[in-house]
Amino acid sequence: MALNGIRVVEMSGLAPAPFAGMILSDFGANVVRVDRPGNSHTDFLSRGKRSIIIDLKTKTGVLILKEMLSQADVLIEPFRPGVMEKLGLGPSVIMALNPRIIYARLTGFGQDGIHSKMAGHDINYLALSGALSIFGRKGENPIFPGNVLADFAAGGLMCALGIALAIIERNQSGKGQVIDNAMVDGVSYLSTFIFKAKGIGGTIDSTTGSYLWDKERGDNLLDSGCPFYEVYKTKDGKFISVGALEPQFYLALVNILGLENNPTFAFQMDRLKWPLMKRRFAEIFLTKTRDEWTKIFHESDACVLPVLEMEEMKLSDHAKQTRPKMVSCFEGGIDPAPSPILSRTPATIEGKRMPFCGQHTIDILEEFGFEKSAIQGFLKEGVVQTHQNSPLKSSL
Repeated sequence: MALNGIRVVEMSGLAPAPFAGMILSDFGANVVRVDRPGNSHTDFLSRGKRSIIIDLKTKTGVLILKEMLSQADVLIEPFRPGVMEKLGLGPSVIMALNPRIIYARLTGFGQDGIHSKMAGHDINYLALSGALSIFGRKGENPIFPGNVLADFAAGGLMCALGIALAIIERNQSGKGQVIDNAMVDGVSYLSTFIFKAKGIGGTIDSTTGSYLWDKERGDNLLDSGCPFYEVYKTKDGKFISVGALEPQFYLALVNILGLENNPTFAFQMDRLKWPLMKRRFAEIFLTKTRDEWTKIFHESDACVLPVLEMEEMKLSDHAKQTRPKMVSCFEGGIDPAPSPILSRTPATIEGKRMPFCGQHTIDILEEFGFEKSAIQGFLKEGVVQTHQNSPLKSSL
């Protein structure tokens, strides 16, 4: 796999950091998660990783982790600014020991600034980035898209990208570097198109002579304002998505719906007609079930596809026949397949399982060069711990 031979140490955390580590693991990196004593949380994003329990409140525990980091390629740490420095494990210390290490710091607000020491979650990072203000229907409160955008796109995925870039650069310079991955910054960066479309970046749509996103929330082309980029309810209470933006796709849509001769639908970009068009579309889609509409639009260019529940994904024709979207996981059931697909060195999760906390403590210490007698001493003192009881998932 692409990252074979890359040693990663991941400090145990929630959501974004585990996702970054999981991506690296899926693509072949050797990822070791450092857990705290007494930690029995369930990390659903730990497949393929190994776990060691180290008590970092002890001097010996800090020395053990230092030795591991002196040999690692990557560190992922999700703590508030200053925590690693207080432990004596900040970038200046670790990079003096290992100039090649890539020290990834994944936080909500970054390493400096007025919010850097504050607690926060995905919704707060969206709020400060400006992105939360664009989600939602006209006249309603902003609506947040779960915790996908900040935690996982701007957090875990962006962090993994930064690590990959730093690895590429290290191949040229031989030097590591610090990655300051703030989720607020990441969401803002992901929103570049919308900044431009709202005119903040000064880009005017050449076809209309105005800004693409210049109306209030819920009244623009891509935020539920327009009738041909919308989600509609079907006869069975399910939903169908419509994304017929381009003229040729819009024409396919109105033809299939039998509206090609209706004057209301003659001019796609007539905003005055949009409310009426949307009402008529809504009435039509309520006449058939979601699956009936799916068959009607299948292989057309109208950009109409069913809104699948997550539980349906594993049963969909797309998942079963056209792409390896879902794959079996060790614990039973299925997981989304890693993406993107590399032609020669694809990621794999087959046979990879979630570790118990401390399951690999002894093996990891031996791999990093600690003598068996020293390991036994660490265990006796409680500086490191193993876990040989129930699987991590049973602690729910």
